[in-house]
Amino acid sequence: TLYFFLFEDAMADSTDPMTLTRFVFSEVKDPQERSDLCIIFSALQVACKAISSAVRRAGIANLYGLAGATNVQGEEVKKLDILSNEHFFSALAWCGKICVMVSEENADHVSLECQEGEKAAYSICFDPLDGSSNIDAAVPVGSIFGIYKRVTENGTAGTDADVLQPGNKLICAGYSMYASATMVVLTLGNGVNGFSLDSHLGEFVLTH
Repeated sequence: TLYFFLFEDAMADSTDPMTLTRFVFSEVKDPQERSDLCIIFSALQVACKAISSAVRRAGIANLYGLAGATNVQGEEVKKLDILSNEHFFSALAWCGKICVMVSEENADHVSLECQEGEKAAYSICFDPLDGSSNIDAAVPVGSIFGIYKRVTENGTAGTDADVLQPGNKLICAGYSMYASATMVVLTLGNGVNGFSLDSHLGEFVLTH
C-alpha cells in the first residue's frame, strides 16, 4: 500500500513538470523577449546535454588528457574543452537570436551574420567547460554563461561592444553542472532557480 501511494505521488508530480523552457516562458513578460529567450535556452539545453553525455563517457571515448594547445588565459586545453566549445558554438550559431559569441577558448569574439528576416538581438559570453583541469579525476565540472541584449544595430554583425557590457546589463546568467546529476542554475534577474536533467523526459525540470 505504501509503495502504491509513493508511486502515485511520483506519477502525479511527473504529469505537470515545470521544465526550463516552460519556466522561461512563464517568467518573461515581454512577448518578443520571451520568444527569443525560449529559443536561446533551447539551444543552450542541447549543448549542455551533449556536454553532459561527453563528460560521462570521457574515459570510454578517450576524451581525457590534453589537446596540445593553450587558451587565451594561458591554460592548457583539454580534449573536452575543445569538444564542449564546439557544442556551444554549434547549438547557438543556428538559433538565429545571437549576434556575437565570446568563449574562454577563443582569442577573439565570433560575430554571426544575420539571415534575412532574423533579428539577432542578443550576445552571449561563456566558458564551455569550467574546471576541466579536474576532469581526469572524475570531479564535477560545469559550463558558465551570461546573456546580454545587443547595443549595436539589429540586422548587422555583432561587435565587441555587444559583449563588453557591465554585469548589471545582463538579462540572464547561469551555469550548468555535470556531476551525479546534470543541472542548469540560472537567474533572470529575480531570484535563482535550479533545474535537473530528467533522463526519462530528456528535459531540465525545476528542482531548486
